[in-house]
Order: sequence, then C-alpha cells, then structure tokens
Amino acid sequence: MKNNLAVFFVGLIFALGLGISGMTRPEKVIGFLDVFGNWDPSLMFVMGSSILIHLISYRIILKRQSPLLTSTWNLPQNKNITSSLIAGSALFGMGWGLAGYCPGPSITSLATFQFQPLIFVLSMISGMLLFKWIDKFIKFKR
Repeated sequence: MKNNLAVFFVGLIFALGLGISGMTRPEKVIGFLDVFGNWDPSLMFVMGSSILIHLISYRIILKRQSPLLTSTWNLPQNKNITSSLIAGSALFGMGWGLAGYCPGPSITSLATFQFQPLIFVLSMISGMLLFKWIDKFIKFKR
C-alpha cells in the first residue's frame, strides 16, 4: 500500500509539473524543434532544470543503505546499446517531433478532454500491442 501511494504522489507531482510548465501542449514541443522558425526555448529550460535536480538528488539518494519503501535497490544492470534500443529511440524521437507528445504528457493531457491526446494515447497503446504481437513471431535482439 505504501508503494502504491508513493507511486501515485510521484505521478501526481510529475503531472502537475508538466501542466504548470506547459509541456502538455504539443505546440510547445514543436516550437522548441522549430529552430529556424518561431523557436521556443522554454522546453530546454524545463528539461535542463529537471536534469539538474535529478543529478543532485540521485547522488544523494544512492548514498542511503536502501530505498525508503523497499529493502533493495533495483537499478538497471544492462548497459548494452543494441539495434532495437537505437530503433526504438529513433521511433520515439520521430513520434515526439511529429505529434508533439511523448507518453507522460499525452496521458496527462487526457485530463483536457480533447480529441488529439486521446487519439495519440490510443495509437500509442495500439503500437505497443502491435509490437508485442510481432515480437512473438520475430525475436528482436535485446
């Protein structure tokens, strides 16, 4: 129960941060990527401040013997760069640039009750299910 509450509050803080910073609006993302047109650098400041906070807090948190809500750390062990990682990253970047959404902001944007985020989230889920189905037949190198 403690873990579920913690996950809920972290998600809530993340969603509020996205909403307050305006990062749930695709035009902010597309404006950032439009370097030769009407460039909007605000995404750079939001991402930069988030990365700085993470770099500092991550180092402090890892000095603890164990996490607050569980007994062991669950840190990624695989550091290999694979072709599926590169392909997935490229697809993510293309989708983000074309639609102006990535998963977190798109789910947060569902609260606006607009059609565009709903279509994006449904397409995202469809793509995940399609990959799961294809992956049963074609084993991608991981």
